[in-house]
Amino acid sequence: MKSFQDSFLYFSAMEFSSKKLDDAVREISQLPGIGKRSALRLALHLLKQPETQVEQLSHALVALRKEVVFCQKCHNLSDVPLCEICANPGRDHSLLCVVEDIRDVLALENTAQYKGLYHVLGGVISPIDGIGPQDLNIKDLADRVIQDEVKEVIFALSATLEADTTTFYLSKILATTQVRISTLARGIPIGDQLEYTDEVTLGRSIQSRVPYQQSSSID
Repeated sequence: MKSFQDSFLYFSAMEFSSKKLDDAVREISQLPGIGKRSALRLALHLLKQPETQVEQLSHALVALRKEVVFCQKCHNLSDVPLCEICANPGRDHSLLCVVEDIRDVLALENTAQYKGLYHVLGGVISPIDGIGPQDLNIKDLADRVIQDEVKEVIFALSATLEADTTTFYLSKILATTQVRISTLARGIPIGDQLEYTDEVTLGRSIQSRVPYQQSSSID
């Protein structure tokens, strides 16, 4: 009986009868979480689909890469320079929620509890990973607070040390603006990523946000 390692080496070394299939499997397997076995299964599935459906998938992926842009105001993904959230007059433009990632915007929107605007940082400060303030969308945050007459900034970052460091750094920058600063209630477990928090917990956290204390976790 072949060991798992032997089977893996066999599969890695095997050659497909079609060079096109080999190319497709190689490209698909470069996607996160997709190994060569899964890539082969997906490629064979696509071969069974109508040609028009595969073409639609191909066109959608090309359009995704070529046409999707970052909102010039909040840095969320958008098809136009100003995303639908920022352009929506029905949103509360005096409320600004600072998040780490675009996926966090989706998570908060799914709660249907938040009606303000967002500011996507694009990450958190992490010296060990070589990520500093200059690598994030921080420079224009204070300008937005002043220009848009923002009354409250909500820090909705994950409950990690790096996120707390980022929150502390941003609070120092915003200290001169006199804006009210709050953070999510700690219904979110320490160490958890925001995108994996269930909608009920996340919704209650945004509803029960509390004033940010600069001496909370950094000092």
